[in-house]
Amino acid sequence: MASSHSSSPVPQSNSSDAFFKKEVDATKRFRPVQSLPDVCPKEPTGNAGNPNNLHDSPSLVVDQQRWTIYHSKVNLPAALNDPRLAKRESDFFTKTWGVDFVDTEVTPSFYLPQITKEHFALYQQEITPREKVHERCKNICTPKDTFDRTLLHTHDKSRTDLEQVPKIFMKPDFALEDSLTFNAVLPWSHFSTAGGKGNRDAASSKLLQEKLSHYLDIVEVNIAHQISLRSEAFFHAMTSQHELQDYLRKTSQAVKLLREKISKIDKVMCEGSLRVLRLSLTRNNCIKAYNKLKLMATVHQTQPTVQLLLSTSEYVGALDLIATTQEVLQQELQGIHSFRHLGSQLCELEKLIDKMMIAEFSTYARNDLNRPLEDDCQILEEERLVSLVFGLLKQRKLNFYEIYGDEMINTAKNIIKQCVVNTVSQIEEIDTEVVVKLADQMRMMNFPQWFDLLKNIFSKFTIFLKRVKATLNTIRSVVFLVLDKNQKTRDLEDTLQKNSAKESVVDSEVAYLTHEGMFISDAFGDGELSAGAADSASQRNASPNSEACSSDSVSEPECTTDSSSSKEHTSSSVTPGGVEMMIGEDMKLTDLELVRLANNIQELLYNASDICHDRSVKFLMARAKDGFLEKLNSNEFVTLSRLMEGFILDTEQICGRKSMSLRGALQSQANRFVNRFHEERKTKLSLLLDNERWKQAEVPAEFQDLVDSVSDGRISLPEKKPTATEERKPAEFLIVEGQKYATVGTVLLLIRIILEYCQCVDNIPSITTDMLTRLSDLLKYFNSRSCQLVLGAGALQVVGLKTITTKNLALSSRCLQLIVHYIPIIRAHFEARLQPKQFSMLRHFDHITKDYHDHIAEISAKLVAIMDSLFDKLLSKYEVKAPVPSACFRNICKQMAKMHEAIYDLLPEEQTQMLFLRINASYKLHLKRQLAHLNVVNDGGPLNGLVTSDVAFYTGNLQALKGLNNLDLNMAEIWEQKR
Repeated sequence: MASSHSSSPVPQSNSSDAFFKKEVDATKRFRPVQSLPDVCPKEPTGNAGNPNNLHDSPSLVVDQQRWTIYHSKVNLPAALNDPRLAKRESDFFTKTWGVDFVDTEVTPSFYLPQITKEHFALYQQEITPREKVHERCKNICTPKDTFDRTLLHTHDKSRTDLEQVPKIFMKPDFALEDSLTFNAVLPWSHFSTAGGKGNRDAASSKLLQEKLSHYLDIVEVNIAHQISLRSEAFFHAMTSQHELQDYLRKTSQAVKLLREKISKIDKVMCEGSLRVLRLSLTRNNCIKAYNKLKLMATVHQTQPTVQLLLSTSEYVGALDLIATTQEVLQQELQGIHSFRHLGSQLCELEKLIDKMMIAEFSTYARNDLNRPLEDDCQILEEERLVSLVFGLLKQRKLNFYEIYGDEMINTAKNIIKQCVVNTVSQIEEIDTEVVVKLADQMRMMNFPQWFDLLKNIFSKFTIFLKRVKATLNTIRSVVFLVLDKNQKTRDLEDTLQKNSAKESVVDSEVAYLTHEGMFISDAFGDGELSAGAADSASQRNASPNSEACSSDSVSEPECTTDSSSSKEHTSSSVTPGGVEMMIGEDMKLTDLELVRLANNIQELLYNASDICHDRSVKFLMARAKDGFLEKLNSNEFVTLSRLMEGFILDTEQICGRKSMSLRGALQSQANRFVNRFHEERKTKLSLLLDNERWKQAEVPAEFQDLVDSVSDGRISLPEKKPTATEERKPAEFLIVEGQKYATVGTVLLLIRIILEYCQCVDNIPSITTDMLTRLSDLLKYFNSRSCQLVLGAGALQVVGLKTITTKNLALSSRCLQLIVHYIPIIRAHFEARLQPKQFSMLRHFDHITKDYHDHIAEISAKLVAIMDSLFDKLLSKYEVKAPVPSACFRNICKQMAKMHEAIYDLLPEEQTQMLFLRINASYKLHLKRQLAHLNVVNDGGPLNGLVTSDVAFYTGNLQALKGLNNLDLNMAEIWEQKR
């Protein structure tokens, strides 16, 4: 019966193969259908590789990102019962899409094939033989209808009988030990012994017993029935049990025999070897325990060793020892009860070392900066400094440079204070008991004393900056050593990774060759074995994790030492000062942090320069409160400016960056100096002009030397020569490049003032633009003021001159020409000292030159106008009559001679000739007008002869004057031309 249920006449494997084959053939015959997104989604097809999943529901893993028909949700009644339509359409499509849908021809889809009966021909050919086999099997098998009906009837009967048994007996947790269950099965009321009810209780107890017996019979009958149904399988199982017992008995005997043989083999061959291995393992365990005890003893000595290292300021060694011990405690000695407090003690000790290093660095910075400022710029205890810096870097105390910066500020203050105290103590004129404050004591110094004090402060600051630079360079070198070590470590790790990759490639090749049964020598020649394999093999042999540690030798206890010591590598580095340090790998600082720290240290050097400049500015301003610096003369201010410029250049050379505070203070004082310098000289020039009588002055020899020095191509004030035994007499004229210049005393002093301006520009280059502006203002002032005094006749009221003579005018013109001569030289001097972007300021000189030329032309016009008014006055009364020469012409010639006498020695000969040509033209114009008025014509008559005689007298007298003998007068122009 069991076999009838388990057997099946229909072949299952062929059916599955047929379906799989049909699917494959279908995919070969038809091209795959492409899906239209959101319009025509594909139906779920399951896993293409498994034919049994062709008609399964979609997989959540495969189809979770793809739309399937199971995602569609359609409310069909809502679609069919559209309340918006006036009447119901009979068709779903006409209801949804309108009446025209039925008449519209649907265009065949390009993505769906046309299915015909021919597509199922192959399937019908394959399934027809299987159908015939199935029908034949059905005919062979006996019908089971009668048996099934009997069995069904019996099953229904037994089920009805079992329903009579209470459900409590069918519970899986049925137990009479439970009081509730016991009371439900056997009620106590049936066993009551109350009076008068004994017979009834006995009957109830008997009835309960019969009921329980009936339940037992029903169950036994059902059990027997079930056993009868499975009797064949039961007897088969019993038979199999006996056979299994026989097999177990034989197997037990074989196992017993095998155990006896193995026991003999164990005694003869294995027991000794295993004992040797066991003893070897015990020995190795003892060695490990011994090494562990040695390691514990070493760790136990950590704190005394750290104290010893700290006593010698070996902070790096102490920190390395603490770090190593911490790592050993966490890895090798973890869980040891005696060391349970050592980790926290080491942490507290590490914090103490941090405080000690910071305090030590503060002490070092104080001692380094406050030692005597001599020319010695050696680093104080370089080994100690390097050790401190390494320790601070190891503990990531990256702001230690701020401590050094604070000490720099205090040291700079103390330098100035100490210099002032030392200088004041050497000056007897200053009573320190009366004047208590240092600032007040400093203000009592004269310029030489104060200048020497400032010079001393600058020299101390220079040594201070050199010392700071040397110390900071050492600190930066330590930072760069750590940075270089990080770079080398990364390069080494990259190299090891490359070697490990090569090793893995070679190992895979060797494994492949061994698996294929080839010898390595057959694949690689003796000379062709790759270097990577040799290197990797050597690295494997040299590895600290090799199996040598488990050998029987006792002479290698270091194989079991802590892993931290084996992983920690150190490299020696030498600082620029020759100090050799060991750099460990545990200094975990990133390159960005190290570069930022190096930049901050370099910025600290710049700050040191700024500090020195700021303190110098405060010292300078403290002395300038009473206007002391503004009262300096030009030489003193130039000396002070040169000293400050030298200090600024020295600090820039030491620190490599410009500091603007002292330069700004110098520029501010320079501007004040320029203003005072200009106002003094402008006032001096104004006083000179107001007292100038515009007479030719003698030229002292020193002014001639001054002009000669400018002629040599350099603008500078000559040094005062010692008084000679024979004093040189002053000259009448000033000789400039071979030309004589008659000048007044004011112009000589003006030239000296101009050269002082140029000299200040050389001494103080920062005031070039201001000096150019002031000098142009001074030149403009001289031009305008001289014009007011001479041409405007202002000198009549200011000086008290009776009149402005032609000699005054000529002398003024010549002085202006002398200034004009020097303007190009002054322009070139300033141009060489200006920046290209400042060249536009040179236009001031062009404007001044034009103004001076206009002034000179106005003076010349004034001289011509004087003679023009004289000609107009004299020739208007001219009458053509005897005697010849007439009195008019004699007066004209006399005035011409006076004019010539007044200007000939003052003006050059060329200018004199040009001036007299203009005067002669004016004379001819007036004479021509008078002759026309007198109706005298050039007709050879008596009147014409008289006029010709007078003109000949005029021409002869004019050409007889010195320098005018070759003057072309062209007197024929006095006659009217005949038409």
